[in-house]
Amino acid sequence: MSRPGTRSETPEPGLDTSLKTSLDPGLAISRLLGAQCPALQPGHVWLAGAGPGDRGHLTLYALCGLIQADIIVYDALVDPGVLELARPDAVREFAGKRGGRPSVHQSDISARLVSLARDGRRVLRLKGGDPYVFGRGAEEALVLARHQVPFRIVPGLTAGLAGLAAAGIPATMRGVNQAIVLATGHSAEGEADPVSSLDWAAIARLGQPIVLYMSVRNLALIAPRLIEGGMAPDMPAAAISRAATADQTLLVGTLSTLPGLIASNPLPTPALIVIGGIVAMRDALGGLAADASAVLETF
Repeated sequence: MSRPGTRSETPEPGLDTSLKTSLDPGLAISRLLGAQCPALQPGHVWLAGAGPGDRGHLTLYALCGLIQADIIVYDALVDPGVLELARPDAVREFAGKRGGRPSVHQSDISARLVSLARDGRRVLRLKGGDPYVFGRGAEEALVLARHQVPFRIVPGLTAGLAGLAAAGIPATMRGVNQAIVLATGHSAEGEADPVSSLDWAAIARLGQPIVLYMSVRNLALIAPRLIEGGMAPDMPAAAISRAATADQTLLVGTLSTLPGLIASNPLPTPALIVIGGIVAMRDALGGLAADASAVLETF
């Protein structure tokens, strides 16, 4: 086993050699698409999700964008392996935003997309996860629409669901939950209270699991508000760092203990927080969690 809190370094087995002689990846992709990739035309923008982590979670339509784009405007959560699939002559332009660090302003990113499209470029705006789930894709789409720039939305697997599965935690389980809440763990820029945008007591009263994006820094503020709203302090909770990658790390505790565990075991970002009975199902479904410094070897 690897050191506490990290994944095993045992390499994942490759493709069965008996299959390699008959496998034609290009033919398989063309069959899945039905014909050929939809055209990314000059002057158009595709807002695409790259999924969480490893490029194996990329959708076929996102791949279509990668092999056609003249320029790829990508964010900080896109795995480098995804960019390797782009055309060799495609321009790769970083436009990442990370909390607490100097970042390109959102309005500048949107304006850049408009400018590139008006120059006749085939533009792929590539984001981690799904562009419409806490990815600010809708803001960029609105700017493109206002400037009459043709665009297409290419959905991706959002980390809030796929990341849970990669950690062995089901998003829903019969008899455990009937809903799941996806929420951001910080308020809008400029607000004095970093978590005041949501009524945490109301969310606690729902009695359903909560998945928090961008919340590691503020969990110590959020947890007491959920407890004050009626959520049990011993509710199972977990933090998943760099979900669905070779560096995936998992910390397991309870609503009351997880903030302290994170403080004493700092996690690389991006990281998700999941709170609810579904976390406990990980053991029942075959996870290897033994304590708060769980080693994940099921992915």
